[in-house]
Amino acid sequence: MSRRRRTLKPEEQELWARVTETAIPMPVRSPKQDTIPAKTAIPEPASPRSIKSFRLGAQAAPKPAKHNLAPSLETQIGKAPVAMDKKAFTRLKQGRLSPEGRIDLHGMTLDQAHPALNRFILDAHAAGKRLVLVITGKGKARDDGGPIPTRLGVLRHQVPQWFQQHPLKPLILQVAEASQKHGGSGAYYVYLRRAR
Repeated sequence: MSRRRRTLKPEEQELWARVTETAIPMPVRSPKQDTIPAKTAIPEPASPRSIKSFRLGAQAAPKPAKHNLAPSLETQIGKAPVAMDKKAFTRLKQGRLSPEGRIDLHGMTLDQAHPALNRFILDAHAAGKRLVLVITGKGKARDDGGPIPTRLGVLRHQVPQWFQQHPLKPLILQVAEASQKHGGSGAYYVYLRRAR
């Protein structure tokens, strides 16, 4: 069904003629202005660093490994400056000096070992001893299956920290890992200052 086109009646034509006489024409714009909206200029972001020229297939230089892990206990003790006589320190590291006293902290808890170690070092210093051996053990290999790994040898890692605390720090001149003859990495030589 098609619609017929409606024609205007004579009174409608007269009305339309009056409207067109009073109408003010709109300003004519170019078609380009109608289709493109005005844009504000956005500056391009500046590159924070310049990119060096490269060639496809060229090998990239390896980046140095960066990590913030604490150095191992052996590294910390090994890098400590030598405060005692260097010849005596060499003989100490080789196990040629005999300890004048020893304490074995095997099987002790931290709460038991700390006061026992303090008492032992204070008594040895008061007695005028210079070299003592502190045996901590290497620790048991245990895996409890948890998501956080447990440290091997709690006493082995805690004892060097106790050496750096009061009341032991002013009495100790040098700490070194024991030679295999005296227990290896499960023991420490503690060289005491002279009693005054």
